[in-house]
Amino acid sequence: MRFDSGRVCLDLVATFTAHEVIRDGDELRLWLAGAGLVPDRTPLARVGADWVAAFRALRGDVETLVRAELLGSDPDEDALARVNALAAGPPPGVCAVRDQEGHLVRELCGGVECGALLAAVARDAVELLTDPGDLALLRACEGDGCTRVYLDTSRGHRRRWCSSELCGNRERVARHRRRVLAAGSH
Repeated sequence: MRFDSGRVCLDLVATFTAHEVIRDGDELRLWLAGAGLVPDRTPLARVGADWVAAFRALRGDVETLVRAELLGSDPDEDALARVNALAAGPPPGVCAVRDQEGHLVRELCGGVECGALLAAVARDAVELLTDPGDLALLRACEGDGCTRVYLDTSRGHRRRWCSSELCGNRERVARHRRRVLAAGSH
């Protein structure tokens, strides 16, 4: 799992590329912790198929809206209504508690509810879709076969790949192979 898209909602969209990353509750637990929505040690005993289905549905709606934005087309009204409805819900409550060493750490208060976590991601999507500054930085990866979207926060805003180490490196290797093959055919 990668968490380098620049927004939590885009990191959720990135959980489906060529294959499904969130196949079950265990993988959703890992994603929720990795995305910073729940502290690492938060017990998530009730994460099941219903949670997975809800996060996948939100992912589909966010992707639909983000792709429409990238294409400059009108948003799908049904997807927008579903994201807005989720975003209107209360996000998870957080509080500071002392850990075993006496340090203050973040903990979710009042238990962990699927709706609250969905609200946090949906609210992030609404913030992205209504922020002209972030929308100007929204990009689709130019890597061959990559479907990821990300915020281009590079200094010159000329980033072409979701990851220079992955998609960028693949492109550089492919370009090198083409040069070697072209030189060998002379």
